[in-house]
Amino acid sequence: MDHFSVPNLQRGKLLLATPFLNDADFVRSVILLCEHEDQGSIGFVINKLSILNLRDLVQELNFLECEVFVGGPVEQNTLHFIYFGSQVLPDSKPLGEGIWWGGDFSTLVHLLKSHVLDVNQVRFFLGYSGWDQGQLEAELAEDTWVIYSGVLTRTVFDSSSDQIWRQLMKGMGGDFEIQANYPIDPRLN
Repeated sequence: MDHFSVPNLQRGKLLLATPFLNDADFVRSVILLCEHEDQGSIGFVINKLSILNLRDLVQELNFLECEVFVGGPVEQNTLHFIYFGSQVLPDSKPLGEGIWWGGDFSTLVHLLKSHVLDVNQVRFFLGYSGWDQGQLEAELAEDTWVIYSGVLTRTVFDSSSDQIWRQLMKGMGGDFEIQANYPIDPRLN
C-alpha cells in the first residue's frame, strides 16, 4: 500500500464518519485523534455512550456519577481519559486549547477526590480506536472519514452524544450539510 501524507491529519483533529460507513462500531461516529505517527494512529469515539458508569469501574471513585464512553473496539478492557482546563497532569499531551489526553491515572484519581478537578472536566473512554501504519490515510482516501475543518474546542463536548455528528457535519457546509441529513438506513426512507 502506498503511504501518502494527509496535511490536516494530526493530534487534536476530529474525524467524522461519512454517512456511508456501515461498520457498527463507527456509524455516525466522531473520533478525537489523540496520536498520529508513522507507526499508526489512536483516537477515541466521543459520541458513543457505554452502559457503564465510572463508579462501576473505579472503586476509589465510586462516589462519582460519571458517564463512560466507548472509545473504540480495541482493548475495551482499558480505561482512558481526556480532561479540560489547565494542564494538571505533567505527562498529559495537548489536543487543543485546554484539552489534554492521558497522564498518571492515580494522580487523576487524587485530583478528583480532592476536588482539584471536577468530574465534568474529565471524559472517560473504554477502549480506543486504532489504525496501523497507513491504514487511516487509506480510509480517508476511500471517503470513510472526513477531517473536521473547524477548530477543536471544549464546546464540541457540550453537545449531546446523539447530536454531535450531525452538528459538526452541518457546520462544515456544502455537501457535508446535505450528508448530515442522510438517513442511517436509506432502505427505510
